[in-house]
Amino acid sequence: MDIELPNLRHLRAFREVAERRSISQAAAHVFLSQPAITQAIAKLEHQIGTPLFERLSDGMRPTEAGALFAQRAAHTLELIRTGGQEAIKLGGERGNRRQAGIDQLVTTTQLRSLVAVANARNFSLAARSIGTSQPALHRAARDLEALMDIRLFDKTAQGIELTRAAQTLAQHVKLAFAELAQGYAEIAALSGSDTGLIVVGSMPLARHGILPAAINALARELPEVRVSVVDAPYNELLHGLRHGELDVLIGALRDPIPVEDVVQESLFDDPLAIVARSGHPLATKRRVSAADLSAYPWVLPQRGTPTRDHFEILLNGHATAGGLVESSSIVLVCGLLLESDRLTLISRHQIRREEEQGLLTTLAYDTRSTRRPIGLTTRKNWRPTATQSQFLDLIRAAASTVKHPL
Repeated sequence: MDIELPNLRHLRAFREVAERRSISQAAAHVFLSQPAITQAIAKLEHQIGTPLFERLSDGMRPTEAGALFAQRAAHTLELIRTGGQEAIKLGGERGNRRQAGIDQLVTTTQLRSLVAVANARNFSLAARSIGTSQPALHRAARDLEALMDIRLFDKTAQGIELTRAAQTLAQHVKLAFAELAQGYAEIAALSGSDTGLIVVGSMPLARHGILPAAINALARELPEVRVSVVDAPYNELLHGLRHGELDVLIGALRDPIPVEDVVQESLFDDPLAIVARSGHPLATKRRVSAADLSAYPWVLPQRGTPTRDHFEILLNGHATAGGLVESSSIVLVCGLLLESDRLTLISRHQIRREEEQGLLTTLAYDTRSTRRPIGLTTRKNWRPTATQSQFLDLIRAAASTVKHPL
C-alpha cells in the first residue's frame, strides 16, 4: 500500500464533523475537545492535500472532496468495526471480555502491523515491509492482541500463523485500507491529476483481446492512470479480490458462485474447442470419437477449473495416453502442441493467431456443450471510483465485440 494511512482518531473526528456539520456537536460523540478536532481535521487536510470543509459562520460544510471522502471514511470505519466484532466472536475462548467499542480503541499502527504480519507470516519480514523495527512492530501486534483480549498469532516451525480471528480481522482491515486508497484516488481525480492504480486479476481468455483493448482505450482517455494485471490461479485471484488487493477479476465465471461476498457479471458465453497442431493425425478426420481423443496425451488446466470440468465430461471416463501436463500458460500449451501430438481443450480466441498462421487447428468433435460464461467478478458492496467504473465500461465494450469462431 503506497498511501499514507491517516490516524484513525482523525478519521473518526472528520466523519462526525462531516455528518453533523459542527465541530461542537461532533466533540460530544468522539470524546475529543473542539481544539483537538480542529487540529485533527487540519492534519488530515494537510495529509490529503486539499480542503475538506468550508468554514462558515453557522458551521462546517464539506467541500466536494470532503463529501466524497466522508463516504469512504464511513465505510472504512464500518469495516474496522465489523472486523473487530467478528474477530472477537471467533476468538472468544479467552472470555470475550471485550464486546464493543474496539474500533474506537485500535490505532492505525496496530492495524498496519497486523496486515504486515498477515502478509509476511514473520515479524522481522513484516517490520521490513513497512519500514519499522522488529521490536516496534512486535509490540504493536501484541498490544492489539491484548486490547482485543483474544489470541491473534500462533508460532509454528514455519513462522507466525494467524488465528481464525486474526484472519477475519486482517481481511476487514485490508478492505478498509483499500477503501481509503479509493478515497485518495477520487480526490486526486478531482484535482485533475488522476494517477490512480487499477489492479485486475486476469484469467487466460481475457488476456487475448478484451483486456488489451480496454487498457489501451483507458490509456487514450486517462493516460496517467496505472493498470496492474495479475496473472495467477483462480483461487489466488479470488483471495486477492476478497482482501482488497485486487479491484476486479475477469475470466471464466464459477457455477455455483464460490463465496457469498463476491458478485459475478456475465459478459458473453464462450465455447471451447479441441486443438492440435496442423498435420496432427486426427486433423483430417471428418468425425473424431472420444476413443480417438483418448489415444493421445493432453495438456490441460488444473483440476477445479471450468475447462478441466468440461474435459472430464467430454471424454466420459476415457483414460488418455501418456503423461498429462497441467498448465494454463498459453505459451507453454502452444509450445507443447506444436512440437508433439498432444491435444488440448481451449477457447479458440486464445489460439486465434496460431490458427490464422496455420500452426494449430481445431478437431471435428462436438464441443457445443462446453460453452461457459466469461465475465467480471467484484466484491459485494464494492463502490468503484469514477475511473474504475470507466474501466469496467471499457471492458464491457471490448467484450461486446467478441465474435465466436464457427
